[in-house]
Amino acid sequence: MVGVVGALSAFYNDGMDIRDETHRDKAAIRVFGKITTIAAMAYKTAHGQPIVYPRDDLNFAENFLYMMFALPTCPYALDPVAARCLEVILMLHADHEQNASTSTVRIAGSSQANPFACIAAGAASLWGSAHGGANEAVLHMLEEIGSVENIPACVARAKDKTDSFRLMGFGHRLYKTTDPRAKVMRDMCHKLLVYLKIKDPLLSLAMELERVALSDEYFIKRKLYPNVDFYSGICFRALGIPVNMFTVVFAVGRSIGWITQWSEMAAESVERISRPRQMYNGAMERPFVPLGERGGSSGDTSDEEGEEEGGGIVGTSRAQDVDTLGKRLLDVHVAHVEREL
Repeated sequence: MVGVVGALSAFYNDGMDIRDETHRDKAAIRVFGKITTIAAMAYKTAHGQPIVYPRDDLNFAENFLYMMFALPTCPYALDPVAARCLEVILMLHADHEQNASTSTVRIAGSSQANPFACIAAGAASLWGSAHGGANEAVLHMLEEIGSVENIPACVARAKDKTDSFRLMGFGHRLYKTTDPRAKVMRDMCHKLLVYLKIKDPLLSLAMELERVALSDEYFIKRKLYPNVDFYSGICFRALGIPVNMFTVVFAVGRSIGWITQWSEMAAESVERISRPRQMYNGAMERPFVPLGERGGSSGDTSDEEGEEEGGGIVGTSRAQDVDTLGKRLLDVHVAHVEREL
């Protein structure tokens, strides 16, 4: 995703004046129009299947499902409930304040970089497990729990501060109560599971974990409710989307937020490159000690004796090392001066 989205700048390098509103709108349409095709191509290529082209008679979510799961050897019947579920997921992930990836897009865009390069930068930021891997972590947690019988013990472990086990997909750093997106996602998730009638132990485990957590005083008191990542991870599994595609689908939904944030920033009358302030908290003024007078740490005997390592001598005389380094620095300085002249 990072490489291919960035490569769009080579295909669409005409009329890319970011100060022109028409050009910005065209870039936004191209980003959002191409992102599903690129994601579906990645899925098909990874599974050794032929690439399926989009259809003009399908909407955004329907086309995405079609391009991922259709095969040229047989007709593909689109499920309206599945398509609606994916549409809800994409809408709920479209934009969410100044998160890491959105801020990355704006920082890259502040240098007046190509918009496709900025979106690729956002995708790279989303790549990290701390950002885009939240719903993937939910599935891994469910697999670790294993069965419904293990839920009480795992919930007890989650309450124990000395235990490293954590319940993923519960609570959110921005919300002191319920994640408003989770309410919508929860209803859609339950509707999808009832409609599809899937017999999946992992999905049954997720629903039981949700029930236990929502009735547990520990989670209620701390307002640790299932968040949007908990339900979206379950929906992805029910839709047949593999775990390694979760972040890709996340990027598809978030791309509309990224390009909108970029367009908003590019339209500002005052152009300023992003330059976060860095606060120095190190030592204050210190006396300069020439290299030759700087000693090693206490107990360091390598200056006099040296050590055998890998068949050679390491830690020869520190004074000799300093002298050699000084001569090299002088040579570099002289060469630089000669070039200047």
